Amino acid sequence: MSMSVPSQLDRRAAVAALLKNRKDKLVVSGLGSPTYDLHATGDRDDNFYLWGAMGGAALIGLGLAQAQPGKRVLALTGDGEQLMGLGGIATIGVAHPRNLDIVVIDNQHFGETGMQASHTGCGVDLTAIATACGFAATATLRTPEEVQKLATEIAEPADGPRLFVIKVKAENPPRSLPSRDAVFIKNRFRAHLGFAAA
Repeated sequence: MSMSVPSQLDRRAAVAALLKNRKDKLVVSGLGSPTYDLHATGDRDDNFYLWGAMGGAALIGLGLAQAQPGKRVLALTGDGEQLMGLGGIATIGVAHPRNLDIVVIDNQHFGETGMQASHTGCGVDLTAIATACGFAATATLRTPEEVQKLATEIAEPADGPRLFVIKVKAENPPRSLPSRDAVFIKNRFRAHLGFAAA
C-alpha cells in the first residue's frame, strides 16, 4: 500500500466551517479530539459528547438517526476511532438511514495515544469501504473550499447514509473540554429532544 499524502487543513477550522450553519442538526462526537473540536465550535444542548465507547460514535449516530427520523444526524469521529469501529460501517450500510452523515476527521494518526501512524496513513480508504457497504455518497476532502461545499450539502436530504473524510494536519490543538458529567450530557440532550431525564 502506498502512503497517503499529508493534509495541510487545520482541524479546528475545518470543523468550524463544517458546522457553521448546522441549524438543528444533532451531532454525536467521538472520544477525544472530535469532542474537543465540536466543543470548540460552541457548546450546545444538541451536542452529544462521548466520553467512552471508543469506536461507537457512528453506531450511536445510527441509533439516534433511527430514533429521530425527522432530524438530520451527524456523527463526528476520528480515523482511529472509525478504524476501531470498522464493522459499524457495514451495519450502517445495511440499515441505510437517510438522515445520517458520518464525518471522519483524519489526521492519519492515533492522536489520543501518542500520535502513532494510523492505517489511513498507510493506504486504508474509509470512503472506499463505505462505498462497498452501500453508502449513498462518500468523499475525501483536502481543501477549505471542499469543506465549505460539504457544509451546504449535508444540510440537504440524502438517499442513504453518507461518509466523508476530512484530511487534516497531524497536530493536537489545545483541548476544549465540555462537561465530563455523562448523566448531565445525557439528560441535557434528552431534554432538547423533549424527553424527561432518565
